[in-house]
Amino acid sequence: MHQKAIYPDLAGKTVFITGGGSGIGAAITRAFAGQKAKVAFVDIAEETSRALVAGVQDLTGVAPLFIACDIRDIAALQAAIERVRRELGEIAVLVNNAANDERHAVDAVTPAYWDERMAVNLRPSFFTAQAVVPQMKRLGGGSIINFGSVSWMIPQGGFPAYATAKAAAHGLTRTLARDFGPFNIRVNCVVPGWVMTERQRKLWLTPEADAERAKGQCLPSRVMPEDIADIVLFLASDAAAKCTAQDFTVDGGWV
Repeated sequence: MHQKAIYPDLAGKTVFITGGGSGIGAAITRAFAGQKAKVAFVDIAEETSRALVAGVQDLTGVAPLFIACDIRDIAALQAAIERVRRELGEIAVLVNNAANDERHAVDAVTPAYWDERMAVNLRPSFFTAQAVVPQMKRLGGGSIINFGSVSWMIPQGGFPAYATAKAAAHGLTRTLARDFGPFNIRVNCVVPGWVMTERQRKLWLTPEADAERAKGQCLPSRVMPEDIADIVLFLASDAAAKCTAQDFTVDGGWV
């Protein structure tokens, strides 16, 4: 295993992660805890999230703050952010990781389904940013990390609402970076390739699909959740002090 970077400036900072209980989000939660940050996350999967908290506590001696929350409920999401401020201090790092890439055929999409997909995959990223910015201003700066996807770049069919939301994350990143830059708040977008989470392995990974992935990538090895956590740590840290309004693709060279 390669040596992981340590970012001393992350120690003691309050970090808020959406969807931090499993998959990529869990890797991010563990990574920030390993940097001695004060980590809080929301997730809808309570059992999995509580198991993660226990595991991180065993590993680091500190339990992340888990708040059960459906991110479609903006009022509940805002309340979670305020609770984190009260219990852990002003939020310095926001990671908008939560998403759901449920497959859906074009002819099956209704207006209600379309709106629900945006409520999961796009809308929370704006409202979390809106909620944390006053805290970051008081701190003198901060880092907001949104999540895009290579799925609309390849392009990949089978989930038009999801792909649209992920493409929109890039536009949201650029405009917020311009609005928040004067306050020393950086906004960037991480763009994962096909990341081999437990969910992806269970639902979509077949020998044929894996062969197509390997053929498409420049690097043959699979992208793992920890690979995404590594770039998130960098963007959260002072090592990325002059990085904003940018996309950072981690896909083994697929796009």
